[in-house]
Amino acid sequence: MASKQEYPLRIRGVLGSPYSLKMRAVLRYRQIPFKWVPQNSKWDDIPPFPLIPAIAFPDATGSYTDTMIDSSPLIMRLEGMYSERSLVPTDAVVAFIDYLLEDYADEWVTKQMYHYRWYYEDAIDKAGKLLPLDSDQQLPVHKLAPFTKFITERQISRRALVGSTEENKPAIEHSFHRLLDMMQAHLEVAPFLLGERPGRGDFALFGQLTQLLRWDPESVRIGIERAPRVVNWVDRTDDLSWWDVDEENGWVTRDAIPPTVLALLPEIGRTYVPFLLANEAAMEAGTETFSCVIDGHPYSQGTFVYQRKCLKWIREEYAKLSDADRRDVDALLAGTGCEILFMS
Repeated sequence: MASKQEYPLRIRGVLGSPYSLKMRAVLRYRQIPFKWVPQNSKWDDIPPFPLIPAIAFPDATGSYTDTMIDSSPLIMRLEGMYSERSLVPTDAVVAFIDYLLEDYADEWVTKQMYHYRWYYEDAIDKAGKLLPLDSDQQLPVHKLAPFTKFITERQISRRALVGSTEENKPAIEHSFHRLLDMMQAHLEVAPFLLGERPGRGDFALFGQLTQLLRWDPESVRIGIERAPRVVNWVDRTDDLSWWDVDEENGWVTRDAIPPTVLALLPEIGRTYVPFLLANEAAMEAGTETFSCVIDGHPYSQGTFVYQRKCLKWIREEYAKLSDADRRDVDALLAGTGCEILFMS
């Protein structure tokens, strides 16, 4: 395991990116030295990558030639480098549930984030005005207007592809309301999802909720009304470098996962699971769009290769479990709708 290195990591991101803030919060919590680099700013000297966040890792000489993207694999790379303040529960069953929660947040809750940013006019107006300034606060006025036009037109044009449509609105918005209600109930009894320390699922939910509860006007209003504890949790989780961690304890055991967390499993089963399976079936059939029913509502969008990979990775994590651990996972998932993912 590495010690806290002489040369800090560099993370390229923007404030309007849930995954950028997810990884920044992970680095803060784990007390790993890093430098935040706004994407495409004058400080951005990280090798070019098409996606954010990107983390550049220094070599022994301080050169940053090793760059990596994708928040979930990044978290696991850091787990291999640093042992202190780990995000992975020591109980394999709890760790699998945490992995499932992370994937749900990264790939389904992000649809809520996209919808509330690019469906409502006041949110579109806010995003168009502010997002361009992430890279250059002194961006000249004559450049700001076309940049705003470019961003808003591009994102609005993608709404049907990623699922933010009038038809899909009930499925997306109702799932957001339920998530807030469940998180509000959970935070009445515990500081994090799976113990007295945060895991991968916490930071994945945090990332999406930074935008939903801090940025986009309609979802911010809903959050304050329905779930003030969750709003406070997002503010607190942004920097947990101060949080004391008992390295020997702090995680719940498989037989003590809180009912308020177990309640999230049927939510995953009624939203994310049918989405994953419909996307997989459409890709196997060679079609570019798919339709399914989510929580009793019709839902349709374009197919995505990455979400098919996510389903493959979930199944691989499940396959890695020992027979005994798999039986315990099966017992937790039984009747939630999530068990369908693993039926041959």
